[in-house]
Amino acid sequence: MSWPRYLVLLLLAAGAAHAERGDYLLGGGLESDSASGLRAAILASIGIADDTWLGGSASTSKVDLPFGRRSDVVYADIDIDHHFDVLGFSIGAAYWGDPDLLHSADLRGSLYFKNDRVTLAAEYESRNFDFTIPATDLFAGREFAFDADGIGVRARFKLGAALSLGLSGMQYDYSVNFVPDENRDALRLVTVSRLGLLSNLVESRARIDFGLDAGQKRWELDFSTWKAALDRSRTRSITLRLLTPLSARTDIEFGLGHDDSELYGNVTFFSVYLYGYGS
Repeated sequence: MSWPRYLVLLLLAAGAAHAERGDYLLGGGLESDSASGLRAAILASIGIADDTWLGGSASTSKVDLPFGRRSDVVYADIDIDHHFDVLGFSIGAAYWGDPDLLHSADLRGSLYFKNDRVTLAAEYESRNFDFTIPATDLFAGREFAFDADGIGVRARFKLGAALSLGLSGMQYDYSVNFVPDENRDALRLVTVSRLGLLSNLVESRARIDFGLDAGQKRWELDFSTWKAALDRSRTRSITLRLLTPLSARTDIEFGLGHDDSELYGNVTFFSVYLYGYGS
């Protein structure tokens, strides 16, 4: 799941799931990290019918790599979400990556149950990759195509008037068998933070978050972990977010987090996003 799309899901889960025709959400923001990475993103979601959202997002990331190289990663997606009485579904498509190194075209879908206290969802994702590992003095380089199918679950529970708990996980099955020891040295050349090329090329990921509504403010504490598909390295992350109003129709969100990765080490990141709502 991309970062901008996660924000849309979070905001809709916080109370905007029942769309009316013409309702909208607009947003945009920046994320920076201690490895000199920078991401800019925009997102939008509009009610095209009662209880039906059409959403999309786009982002670009710039990451400085070793030996004076730079990776420019782009992401774009679109999806539609319809909510019946207690059941709903969503379908979407996305493109992600750097055409010179690694990129993918994805299709996804989910079925979910939702009431005032519980959301339960089953998710599926199909991904098609093209990957070019650059050559170095010690590595001849390699180019290949492969695909992956992911199956996951997502749940959110309202534990009280102000407290919520979210759980999610996804497991991917790849069409190729990667050899971790052969890949690790080459991967260090293209991955220096979560904004780099391997942020979405994972074997599995899991996440737990706690949400607390304090007046008009919302706090989120997020613990997540993911395993890279190519070298089986593990990354563990913790993030604290604060969503607070700027006006009756605008919010601002601040995020501060830290990654502990077996591949790219320790990286701290900060984000700020602005949102506008209307009808």
